Amino acid sequence: MSLQEALAKNAELEKKLSEQTEAYNALKAQLDQLQKLIFGSKKERFITEENPLQLSLFSNGENTEVELPLIEKQRISYERKTPKPHPGRNEIPDHLPVQEVIIEPEEDITALVKIGEERTETLEYTPASLVKKITIRPKYAKKDGEGVIIGKLPTRPIEKGIAEASLLAHIIVSKMVDHLPFYRQIEIFKRDFQWEVNSSTINDWFVSCCTLIEPLYQVLEQQVLKSGYIQADESPIRVLDKDKEGSSHQGYMWVFHSPERKTVLFKYSKGRGDNLVKDLLRGFEGIVQCDGYAAYDKLPIVNPKIKLAGCLAHVRRKFYEAQTNDKQRSEDALTKIQNIYALERKAKEMDYEQRKEYRIEHVKPILEDLKTFAEKTALEVTPKSQIGKAVGYLLNQMHKMATIIEHGNVEMDNNLIENKIRPLALGRKNYMFAGSHDGAERLAMMYSFMATCKANGINPYEWLKNTLEVIPDTKLSDLEKLLPGNM
Repeated sequence: MSLQEALAKNAELEKKLSEQTEAYNALKAQLDQLQKLIFGSKKERFITEENPLQLSLFSNGENTEVELPLIEKQRISYERKTPKPHPGRNEIPDHLPVQEVIIEPEEDITALVKIGEERTETLEYTPASLVKKITIRPKYAKKDGEGVIIGKLPTRPIEKGIAEASLLAHIIVSKMVDHLPFYRQIEIFKRDFQWEVNSSTINDWFVSCCTLIEPLYQVLEQQVLKSGYIQADESPIRVLDKDKEGSSHQGYMWVFHSPERKTVLFKYSKGRGDNLVKDLLRGFEGIVQCDGYAAYDKLPIVNPKIKLAGCLAHVRRKFYEAQTNDKQRSEDALTKIQNIYALERKAKEMDYEQRKEYRIEHVKPILEDLKTFAEKTALEVTPKSQIGKAVGYLLNQMHKMATIIEHGNVEMDNNLIENKIRPLALGRKNYMFAGSHDGAERLAMMYSFMATCKANGINPYEWLKNTLEVIPDTKLSDLEKLLPGNM
């Protein structure tokens, strides 16, 4: 073998070794991440070893006048914190019904004078009740045999059905909010009330209610899309595949949230492709805040009136995951991001214009510094490493982050909409999957209303009960009045 051949062979082996090393590091990073997900904390808390006092930035959430200084890395000695005192028992709400029980002494008190009393407050639980309601309508014959007079039966959500709006609302809210599948509710009805109801009956009730309020769902969709600023995200949901017995299909729930209108829209799609989001937002004008999923990046091409905003929480997550790969660089980036959030908390009570100016003055320089850091790091690490992926993601999202700086009404991240998706994740753990694609669409409808109720601080049961009672007699032009927050 000649010298040139040996050198070429050596170069080839070094290349293979480099590729294998890179692959090994990627697999190790994946393993570390999986172990962290299984055994580690579920919260993405970042506290530098050099500054354990950073805990104070995220401690008890109390409103103080203390300035939040930007974080600078420095060596600080460890101090053990004094345990927090017990907050004490919460007061019993005044609005609850009161039942007074008087306990007199067992001794003879005939000749005694009452000088006072001691009052002890406790809470007693009365289980829910199921009542058989009988509506009686007397019939009266007109004179001379001209006919019969009878009172008009009130409109019910399900014509000729036995379920009143109160029962229907309870069943639906128990499933959508309390995550109780229908079969568990059936067991509860049987156990507590000795009432047996077929699963097909409850499913039919659910379908009927969804059909009844579907026009209101369309009004809700219009309200969300009228907003000039929405947040978007998506989450998977398993759907039974009726064509293949025992198998399921991977569908997706797309979620759109208007922070200003406090409305939430769930839309079901059979796949994660961009068709649904492109069709839905084809006529939208304004800002869409999203993560780095490619489907969103195509939106401004389809609709030039759309401007994308990024999510700082997703950027933070990438560097949080990269700590096992490159601790120093990851902590440098996380420290800068933490500084941005510290500044953002100070701007929380500002109006939109003030917040914009504040961000331009204080947040923009940190973002530019973060960009410079990412550009330098990208030249020093391999793109497929965890830190390489983190800086690559950041650089791809910088133009979206600029949108946040330019608009004071835009949130720093998408955490608000991720909170709206959380009930879906909890529900998946209980009912596992939707029975069909139509069933998934009905779930999307009900999740939309329940999430909008929560956003407006409205009791979902009371809203749904009232809506089911009045919507059969409500004109299409008046449906907007029935949306959560408008009734």
